[in-house]
Amino acid sequence: MDRIELKSIIHSKRANLFYLEKCKVLVKDGRIVYLTQDSKNSSYWNIPAANTTVIILGTGTSITNAAVRLLVSAGVSIGFSGNDCTPLFAGAEIEWVTPQNEYRPTEYVQGWLHMWFDEDKRLKTAKYFQTKRVEFIRKTWTSNRYFTEEGISISSNELNTIVTAFETAIGRCQSVTQLLTIEAAMTKALYKEVATITGTPGFVRDRDSYDAVNRFLNHGNYLAYGLAACVLWVLGIPHAFAVMHGKTRKGALVFDVADLVKDAVILPAAFIEGQKGTPDDQFRNACITQLLDNKVMDYMFTVVETAALKDTP
Repeated sequence: MDRIELKSIIHSKRANLFYLEKCKVLVKDGRIVYLTQDSKNSSYWNIPAANTTVIILGTGTSITNAAVRLLVSAGVSIGFSGNDCTPLFAGAEIEWVTPQNEYRPTEYVQGWLHMWFDEDKRLKTAKYFQTKRVEFIRKTWTSNRYFTEEGISISSNELNTIVTAFETAIGRCQSVTQLLTIEAAMTKALYKEVATITGTPGFVRDRDSYDAVNRFLNHGNYLAYGLAACVLWVLGIPHAFAVMHGKTRKGALVFDVADLVKDAVILPAAFIEGQKGTPDDQFRNACITQLLDNKVMDYMFTVVETAALKDTP
């Protein structure tokens, strides 16, 4: 498997995102595989690196030098986490073992920094991100049967009111602080309404809680962070140059990019599957399917590229 073959599929079209536990990632017969063992058997499972964006390694995992070398040559980002995909082992930051390539295009980082060091342009980009966030909610909650059949549809008067109010308020914001305030209010209102729709009233968002919905929100969000980190690596934009989240956290731009899709995809999936009592591994599979079916990486790439290279509306 040579370098050209590994890089044959562009990142926005890749189909795989892996979360692995209790296994060893290694190279066998020129292929990247992960090895699982029980008291009686050992099994090798193929990892199609050319069609993979992110691998998150949970508890009980190890990876060989040769496997890392092949994965990064294919542009695969590698993250290390605790149980069930959370937390990533980087304190409050988002850190990834990203591929090393000195020949990535430079126009995106140059355009991003040209925007970022101008305070007015940075606010404009932050508002653009929130506008595109709302756009993706409207699109997904209109066309995705998995969500609409559960009653999570933008045709719902209350959901439409919440999203429309946020959409209107974006234009009035004169600072990122104001934008963060109304964004937090929208997310809280969406939690409350989706909880009511899915039969989980009284829900309170608590990242340390172990109830099913909170747990699934954590798991799904970290999958979105992995995709966002991959997008930023491909475009060569450092994670530190955020437009919304805290400028003291060097992984903050990962949060900004992930926020483009989290409400639209992760939030409803967590409530739907949490209310059903779905096992954790099945939720992750369902969540990954939704991330792929809704072409999340395509959307992230489009929004970030536009913000970097064009004057955003």
